[in-house]
Amino acid sequence: MGLASFWQDATKSGQQYLGTQRAESIESVVRDGNLEFTKETAGNDSQPSYQEASGAPVERESPLGYEINWFTVIFLNIGQMIGTGVFSTPGSILKGLGSVGLSLFFWFIGLLVAVAGFSAYLELASYFPNRSGAQVVYLEQAYPRPKYLFPTAYAMLNILLAFSSSNAIVLSTYTFRMAGTEPTEWQSKGVAIAGFTLATIVVIISNKWSLRFSNVVGVIKVLTLIFISITGFVVLGGRVKSIPDPGANFRDSFQGTTGDASGVVRALVRVNYAYEGWSNSFNMVNEIKKPVKTIRWAGALSLLIVAILYMLCNIAYFAAVPREDVLSSGTGVAALFFAAVFGKGNAARGLNFLVLLSSFGNLVQGVLPYPAFWASTQPFGTPLGPYAFKYVLTLLMILAPPFGDAFDFLVDLKSYPDAVFNGAVAVGIFLIRRQRKRINAERPEFKAWDVVLLFYIAIQIILLVMPWVPPAGGIYAGSVSFFYATYALTGIAILASCALYYWVWTYLLPHRGNYTIRQTVIVLDNGAQTHKLNKVPNSELAEWDAKHDVVGNEIAGVARVDSNSGSDKEGVVRERVVGGEKTDYEREV
Repeated sequence: MGLASFWQDATKSGQQYLGTQRAESIESVVRDGNLEFTKETAGNDSQPSYQEASGAPVERESPLGYEINWFTVIFLNIGQMIGTGVFSTPGSILKGLGSVGLSLFFWFIGLLVAVAGFSAYLELASYFPNRSGAQVVYLEQAYPRPKYLFPTAYAMLNILLAFSSSNAIVLSTYTFRMAGTEPTEWQSKGVAIAGFTLATIVVIISNKWSLRFSNVVGVIKVLTLIFISITGFVVLGGRVKSIPDPGANFRDSFQGTTGDASGVVRALVRVNYAYEGWSNSFNMVNEIKKPVKTIRWAGALSLLIVAILYMLCNIAYFAAVPREDVLSSGTGVAALFFAAVFGKGNAARGLNFLVLLSSFGNLVQGVLPYPAFWASTQPFGTPLGPYAFKYVLTLLMILAPPFGDAFDFLVDLKSYPDAVFNGAVAVGIFLIRRQRKRINAERPEFKAWDVVLLFYIAIQIILLVMPWVPPAGGIYAGSVSFFYATYALTGIAILASCALYYWVWTYLLPHRGNYTIRQTVIVLDNGAQTHKLNKVPNSELAEWDAKHDVVGNEIAGVARVDSNSGSDKEGVVRERVVGGEKTDYEREV
């Protein structure tokens, strides 16, 4: 939030600050202790939401319109889920679990985890159907105190993890597979850097064309998985002469299963990585008409489609590639599949280009959504500051770890803070339910089963606790060649940095500067509304609070109304106090 304020201050010339504003979307304010809930309605045909006033403002009409329909929801999720995971993780999953049968079963477990997370997000979307942003919104509303804690920590976390190194590594791997050569470590790193550099240049030149390119690549990714799946059926049918026994890996398929906790967690992290993206449509809830109903079935369908494709692709891999080769494949199992089916000639090398293109598309997509906290858009009309920051961070993460360990380390590293935030979201649902019961809010359109939420929470606890159990082979026998729990330690350090940043910005600096942070509503050039956080001297705090409502709008005048009339006037807000003496009054805004 501090960085957001810096960005807002830097872009004052491009913003229209609201002075006196009518709170047309605010129907009422409910006070519950030190919390202030506003009842607000948006224009996407959804139920009204009750949100704590310190949260970002609700836009009555989406500045981006309501162009996202069921078809878009499906492909938003599919395009985000199908990345490099299904092409690069089967080898490490098999290595962690030991058997083909359990490896295939874990792809089904990954689907169950994704469905549980989807159910949790869908309930939260039914509480806040007029707020885009997904996880940060749900954390902000579940934990409104201390003020701005989760939005600040979330913003800081996304900055510290703003690298796309894993996709660049997969791109490098398949580039050399396509060339048919074995690279040195520094050659691999050089190609990874070159790939990300090219992706960054593409985005800098034109956001519009890079988005179109991402959409085209999304279609290619789906077609690639369909092609692998169909080819797998051909292999299983015995139609490929170079593979005389396609069922070899499926006989005694659970033989070799290990009970190594470290391997199980490693496999779970990889499967979750492959399914990442199921929540993509929740980031745009306010742009969807009847969002809960639309996402409920379209989002579920996208998950089912991807799960079927993932399972068929893995069956195809194990039908064509011997178990030992999959174990040693690293991130190149799809390349081994192409070579086994089509030989090691030009056809197999050419097919590796499909995976390379998918990786490059993910790099372009990974650069695009980064929040613009620097104002400059010269000379190409794109925010060069964020791109440069992400570029440097990605290069660091490519160069620092050994190339052979980099992919696994980076996937593991992101999983640890994710488990903290995902667990907090699921627990937050129970807190929000209690809040809504206290303020007599309407029933939501969707409510997840408690057992589903508890399952999702249990998975996050496993991902946080089990990584500390040493692997069976010793402390250097994990997914990387160095200390097995390095990623967990690094993840904790990142979370601690987020907490430290929040404490310095929210408590230390205001105490030393003798000021208090207060919010006001601003409107950006595109019509989107957000909060600006202001440093108000403590000597002026009483006057400030008297002139602003709970959301941050300036108050033009205040008028008390006869409590017996019960009539509401246009442009007023009704306020109710919960847990104390109940009084009604109307505030003109």
